[in-house]
Amino acid sequence: MPKLITASQFADPDAAYVALVEARRGLSVEAAAALDTKLALILANHIGDIDVLKEAIALAKDAN
Repeated sequence: MPKLITASQFADPDAAYVALVEARRGLSVEAAAALDTKLALILANHIGDIDVLKEAIALAKDAN
């Protein structure tokens, strides 16, 4: 049974999107990829649920 919440949980989703875009602004492709990787690891640790993490990975892979 899915546990992953895919509906926005942000009071201001646009502000969350802008924060993500702004964090990458001015970075090289390599530095942006490193930031994305670090952010993913930090948030995965915060989630702390391997089943939710696997579900998110599968969802992200299917989105391509």
